[in-house]
Amino acid sequence: MFGSQLTIQEEDSRQIQAVIDRLVLDANSRSAYIVDKTGQLISQAGETSEVDGTSLASLAAGCVAATGGLAQLFGEEEFPTHFHQGRRENLYISLVGPRMILMLVFDESSSLGLVRLRVKKANQQLARIFEEAQKREDAEATQHKNPLADITDEDIDLLFAD
Repeated sequence: MFGSQLTIQEEDSRQIQAVIDRLVLDANSRSAYIVDKTGQLISQAGETSEVDGTSLASLAAGCVAATGGLAQLFGEEEFPTHFHQGRRENLYISLVGPRMILMLVFDESSSLGLVRLRVKKANQQLARIFEEAQKREDAEATQHKNPLADITDEDIDLLFAD
């Protein structure tokens, strides 16, 4: 899976917010959410005041994990998109890279076809943002590598040998 929490910097956050703000408008949806697979809410847009974002993020991560288990039963790594249809509202879930989840809430004023089209474009934009954040984090981790990490027991023995 992944080792640690991805650090989202301020510029990343602005870019993410711009993508999901645009997605809500372009897909004619009610709201959009970015959640990581550990259940942390990263960003939200649209009509979000009536929804507890923390609970939503946790439940979405659990849903993706459970669906991942179902996928494995069928020999799939995971199912990258999920669609839940309700009487009044629908939920479209799309995985963004290995660690993020994009959720879009929409009603009868939009259509599944429009949502799928707009989510596909937003997913590509978000994936680039998260990939850049991961590259930056990997580069910083390499830069701050422990200088003693490469020393072996043999090196120590050689140092103290007469």
